[in-house]
Amino acid sequence: MDPKRMKDSSESTRFSPFPDEVLEGVLSLLKSHKDRSSVSLVCRDWYNAERWTRTHVFIGNCYSVSPEIVARRFPKIRSVTLKGKPRFSDFNLVPENWGADIHQWLVVFADSYPFLEELRLKRMTVTDESLEFLATRFPNFKALSLLSCDGFSTTGLSAIATRCKNLTELDIQENGMEDNGGGWLSCFPESFTSLEVLNFSSLHSDVSFDALERLVARCKSLSVLKVNKNVNLKQLQRLLVRAPQLMELGTGNFQQELAPRQYVELESAFSNCKNLHTLSGLWEATALYLPVLYPACASLAFLNLSYSTLRSGELAKLLAYCPNLRRLWVLDTVEDKGLEAVGSSCPLLEELRVFPANPYDEDMHHGVTESGFIAVSHGCRKLHYVLYFCQQMTNAAVVTIVQNCPDFTHFRLCIMNPHQPDYLTNEPMDEAFGAVVKTCTKLQRLAVSGLLTDLTFEYIGKYAKNLETLSVAFAGNSDWGMQSVLRGCPKLRKLEIRDSPFGNGALLSGLKKYESMRSLWMSACKVTMNGCRLLANEMPRLNVEVMKDDESDDSQADKVYVYRSVAGPRRDAPPFVLTL
Repeated sequence: MDPKRMKDSSESTRFSPFPDEVLEGVLSLLKSHKDRSSVSLVCRDWYNAERWTRTHVFIGNCYSVSPEIVARRFPKIRSVTLKGKPRFSDFNLVPENWGADIHQWLVVFADSYPFLEELRLKRMTVTDESLEFLATRFPNFKALSLLSCDGFSTTGLSAIATRCKNLTELDIQENGMEDNGGGWLSCFPESFTSLEVLNFSSLHSDVSFDALERLVARCKSLSVLKVNKNVNLKQLQRLLVRAPQLMELGTGNFQQELAPRQYVELESAFSNCKNLHTLSGLWEATALYLPVLYPACASLAFLNLSYSTLRSGELAKLLAYCPNLRRLWVLDTVEDKGLEAVGSSCPLLEELRVFPANPYDEDMHHGVTESGFIAVSHGCRKLHYVLYFCQQMTNAAVVTIVQNCPDFTHFRLCIMNPHQPDYLTNEPMDEAFGAVVKTCTKLQRLAVSGLLTDLTFEYIGKYAKNLETLSVAFAGNSDWGMQSVLRGCPKLRKLEIRDSPFGNGALLSGLKKYESMRSLWMSACKVTMNGCRLLANEMPRLNVEVMKDDESDDSQADKVYVYRSVAGPRRDAPPFVLTL
């Protein structure tokens, strides 16, 4: 046994009912980070065994802990998942240069975890220098996933491709990066064959197709390939011929003139993809070429059409070939008729996301309504995850939907016009969300919208006993509403509020709650600097950060971010972030 390890557990081992090897063998079977964290609290023996057997760490807020503390606690980490900016940063509410830079983490990991193999980052700032450092200092590095990150360019990707000899995964999604061209794909050595996952669908520039084709042909274990919209149908056919083993495919542009022979070749290439369970991309897909997909649709479990402005008829024909679909993402161009086809063709559907093709279109005759949602709920009784953007909704419709599908764990209804009431009765949408929290006892995540009074939040506090994440925008009457939520909801971990009339009373009602939560975000509310200072004084173990939009107003706290941390105030806060 490692001498340092003996020192950690020598006192408790004498009284342990299990040998170290047995206890560690049992704990190694636990894959959930929540379960592992729970067992580490049982006793010192279990704490030490969990400490020495953990190889993956998940950190939901990069400022909740320091890299030094992580390295001291877990000596054998090989995989790290790290999230940075608050999630509302997706709506540009968090200013540029706010923080969440990965570099200091990498510097510490280079000393403590030179054997690091996987790094998965979300909403972090990543520079080309950091990617160069990563590629140089971690010789066994295998997997890099960057989702909604910023600060880097394809130059950094070139360093990863050139130096990471054992790379199995390169997943680049929805990042705010500088695209300097597709030459980075040529940086993979000709001897390189280990890639299993390649996703560059969100990049904009042309890629070196010859380099891509050679890479795909060499990597016989490639199971995930998602290309960008500059890859055309002829090129896609050549890639599929070289990688019929693919399980997940993101196509390029799906609109191109093909000769009859080329059409048959593309259809044949799809029919040879026997293991395909995820299909995405399909930019500018039209009815003309959708039939080439039909031979591959029977095994599909996930169909992502969020980049395809399909109409209802086109979607209906496609879904008729997808009997095993569990997850579906579409644009609202499919309209209610398209969602009726979902209800009639997808009885196994568990997740539905409907995105707005044009979020700023105020024409009520386009998009989806409560009618399409009800149709899905009638036919898809296993539905438990929904994200639904619509122009109108009624209380009665939501009541019907949750009665049909009472097992919702995630319910995110986004009525795009703020303060929109039930359009038939002109009543607030309180009873709709009341029905959600009363009926869906497994609910973990809720996003509310429309005209809402404090009654909605009273319902949430009273009935949503398993709720972990609540997102609120343009809702509520007074502090009473949020006080009801913070008094109830025993499992609440993330609370996100914007453009709502909640003030100091709401903020301070969570004094006993915040240390068990991951974070609170409030922006464009009625919180004052004095309220934030009082919170910081009462709860010194919380980080209370304020970002001001109007420097001339000393009293108002425009954006407030509250989170628990064992590392104290962060050291890299920019001048516009005031830490109280």
